[in-house]
Amino acid sequence: MTEDIQGTPHQQGSQWYDGEAGPLVRPYAMTGGRTKPGPTGVRFDLIALVTLDPGAPDVDDDIALGPEHRTLIELCRTETQSVAELAADADLPVGVVRVLLGDLLELGCVTVSRPVPPAQLPDERILREVIAGLRAL
Repeated sequence: MTEDIQGTPHQQGSQWYDGEAGPLVRPYAMTGGRTKPGPTGVRFDLIALVTLDPGAPDVDDDIALGPEHRTLIELCRTETQSVAELAADADLPVGVVRVLLGDLLELGCVTVSRPVPPAQLPDERILREVIAGLRAL
């Protein structure tokens, strides 16, 4: 691993290295330069739940998926996870995970359950009355 005086990484072998971070792959390389998930413009909230679609096509070498796509599929295979959990478990930036999930959603590999908007949640007063009624039993 070599660096110049400013700590700028230099190519060593076939990978780029940074003195502290190790091998680097820029996020735009993983997404093909895209910053938005798919042509549908789906928005993935951090708490949106991602599940592997049971009717998903088999992910084999015929489908052109990168290793990051396959990592997300494997993480979803074991259990439903939020977008934030997937980003942490895959050790990828959330923006990259959102773009990759957009690809997987368009291919029919995953389903996304969006969180309930606050306006559709029950009123706090009603919940307190239900709790009071349960305590009275």
